[in-house]
Amino acid sequence: MILKWKARGYASRVPNGGTMELLRELSKEYRTVSIVGMAKNAGKTTALNFLIEEAVDEGVRLGITSTGRDGETTDLVTETEKPKVYLYEGTLVSVPRQLFSLAEAGLEIISMSNYRTALGELLLCEVKSEGYVQIAGPVATADTRKLCEEMFSHGAELVLVDGAIDRKSVASPESSDAIILSTGAVISRDIAKVVKDTAHVVGLYSLPVLDDIDAKESIMSVMDENRIAVLRRKEVLDVLPFDIELLDLKTGLGSGRLIDEAITDDVEYVFIPGALTNSIMDNISPSKFKHVTFVLKDPTKIFIDSVTWKQLVKRGLNIKVIRNIKVCAVTVNPISPAGYSFDSNMLQDEVSKAVPGIPVIDVRK
Repeated sequence: MILKWKARGYASRVPNGGTMELLRELSKEYRTVSIVGMAKNAGKTTALNFLIEEAVDEGVRLGITSTGRDGETTDLVTETEKPKVYLYEGTLVSVPRQLFSLAEAGLEIISMSNYRTALGELLLCEVKSEGYVQIAGPVATADTRKLCEEMFSHGAELVLVDGAIDRKSVASPESSDAIILSTGAVISRDIAKVVKDTAHVVGLYSLPVLDDIDAKESIMSVMDENRIAVLRRKEVLDVLPFDIELLDLKTGLGSGRLIDEAITDDVEYVFIPGALTNSIMDNISPSKFKHVTFVLKDPTKIFIDSVTWKQLVKRGLNIKVIRNIKVCAVTVNPISPAGYSFDSNMLQDEVSKAVPGIPVIDVRK
């Protein structure tokens, strides 16, 4: 069923029926939402502009920041035309000092932050007259959280974080309460691959959280060491019920064999603080998957393609995370800058079937 958006007639596949204004629903459930693109030109900035317009209709005061520079007319990496970010009166926005004078909107500086960027210190501003703005934000996720809190203290009801550069880090649950995933034709000329890859990412972000409290406490006790750890359950009860062996490895890159050697029969958990890649899993014996659970900080640490992932799961791979990621919506862009496109309704329908329970929206309609 196609459900129409009240304000401008945007179409969305929304589960369970009923009319739904995305921005209103987001502001009820979350304080901070990141917009994450699966690739450049997947429609991330278009989705941001759509939400900004919805905020005006719904009377929701927004805060807008980014994990890097955004709002420029041309993508600085691909040199393709990209949408500008148009902001309305009352919106709070972070702008680097060097970009402040380039804003077409009228901006009033609320405060000068301690967050540095390549374009100078960040200024927290309020839009006094509407217009286009080039936005940027802190690099560190912890700083993004702090900036969001400052925006809330100045009256923001919902903060949107635009992932301009590092799409993996902006998806981190440390930087936002939920994400909107932007996907589209730019991923592949094959619509089936677009759907498969999108479902793969959503599936990873929904991985189960580690529910073994004892194991979680043990891992948290060594989290700051930032080293790979193997956990063996103690035979005698103690404050921590696991013996923890910290390997002389900070990441698993190029160390699959060493991890494999450390996984003895009495190991129950392996904590990997960094990236989990194809090359790591290639060097770990599948026979050990049956009695070991791999634990990651969050799903953004997984860099395994969908085909390999399915093969590993069939072999018994069990992965849990300290924190997973809430995907609150998926936006689709049926047009590729390479000159080809998909039928919008078909793309929405196929993605909706692959990610049941999540609103799928073509904001370009």
